Amino acid sequence: MNAIDKFVDAIISSDNNYQELDRIYLINRVRALVGDECNINGKSLLAVRDALIQTAIQNQKIVDDPTEKEILSDQLMDLYTPIPSAVNQKFWNLYQNSPESATNYFYELSRKNDYIKTKAIAKNISYTTKTDYGDLEITINLSKPEKDPKAIAAAGTQVQTGYPKCQLCMENEGYLGRLGYPARSNHRIIRFMLGGETWGFQYSPYAYFTEHAIFLSHIHRPMVINQHTFSNLLEITKQFPQYFVGSNADLPIVGGSMLSHDHYQGGRHEFPMMKAPVVKNINLPIKNVEAGIVKWPLSDIRLTSDDPEQLIKAATLIHNNWKSYSDEDVDIRAYTGEIRHHTVTPIAYRKDEQYILDIVLRDNQTSTNYPDGIFHPHKQYQHIKKENIGLIEVMGRAILPARLKTELIEVEKYLLNQPNNMAEYHHDWADQLKQKYELTSENVEDIVNKETGLVFSHVLENAGVYKWDNQGRKAFDKFINSLNEVK
Repeated sequence: MNAIDKFVDAIISSDNNYQELDRIYLINRVRALVGDECNINGKSLLAVRDALIQTAIQNQKIVDDPTEKEILSDQLMDLYTPIPSAVNQKFWNLYQNSPESATNYFYELSRKNDYIKTKAIAKNISYTTKTDYGDLEITINLSKPEKDPKAIAAAGTQVQTGYPKCQLCMENEGYLGRLGYPARSNHRIIRFMLGGETWGFQYSPYAYFTEHAIFLSHIHRPMVINQHTFSNLLEITKQFPQYFVGSNADLPIVGGSMLSHDHYQGGRHEFPMMKAPVVKNINLPIKNVEAGIVKWPLSDIRLTSDDPEQLIKAATLIHNNWKSYSDEDVDIRAYTGEIRHHTVTPIAYRKDEQYILDIVLRDNQTSTNYPDGIFHPHKQYQHIKKENIGLIEVMGRAILPARLKTELIEVEKYLLNQPNNMAEYHHDWADQLKQKYELTSENVEDIVNKETGLVFSHVLENAGVYKWDNQGRKAFDKFINSLNEVK
């Protein structure tokens, strides 16, 4: 049996409503894509798909080019994937049994049809590092390129005129792809109502954690944090109680990588920040809400209640006050002229009947000493991490650039006094490690991993607007007290 027949067998036996009567039709659909001659085979579904791509190259249907191979790959997997209406119907039918059974179905479909790039994700490096704030999660991302913060900021204000306008628009569902823009033929989006609007729910192709979900507006509009945001986040945790959901901040430097499209991220993962304890209870003028300062490198106020409406009021109070709050003694300034610097990173999740909102205070000022951002990774740590500290990293999971996989090996060689090609920007750090440790070939990798994680903890401390020293604690208390003075 050749790859075409084997692939068609997989389509017919899958849960996408094709039947044996459709076999000839499907064979001809595949032959149209890859050509008539096929002498290659494979064992798993994706191996068969790869064999068909090689067949298409041999038959000169496509050239051996990453873009053309990606487009053909997704066209083939689109045949394996039910049409959007069928996916949505099955999802919401399963939802009647439980939200979890619905998301289980959609997640497995997104993995099986290779929309979630499990093969690429498996290459990522992941481990934990013990710090004063608990065990931080360190990952070196080998599946996506590093992004430049200045380019991210520019993209947030750029007028979009193409189709689709961005990679989060619903128009990506079934989109063929093009040079410089990913193929999405096998992409599916679940529709649901949120805050009186149609929203979409999908998974991230390059997931950073388990069931990494994206919730996106059907309207292409810039991200914004306001009372409606807090309401939406809590509503999502009502609809999908097994998931956390949060929003990146809505300003450059402290925001995420896609500020041009209103969206949230969520999934099934307990991040280090969620495990961090409240170390100081605080009083807010909102009934039925417990509030406290979390022992975390970033400045986090945790709100807990069984009443979502009261949580929305508390979060709105903090956000509105923070937007206009300044404290020159600790470099906190709400505005420079008419340019706003303050926003929050909100995260919502459930613990039994309790709703929790973590409100992380953010400030995107720059200065002569810190041109990349006062509360951004400082220069001495950018050899490890220079990108924005977005939602996922706020919660304690580092997404470090792929370059570190090879660069840190060269650092290890340098530490062992072996011939190496260590990048110059690692030099000061590496010399500090030489002074700090007795290094051997047996322990050098563990030490470099540990110290990389500790650099990430310092990066998070840089991003914290109130530091864990006496001055910072007093300044944080001053802000908390201001919340009770709001009329």
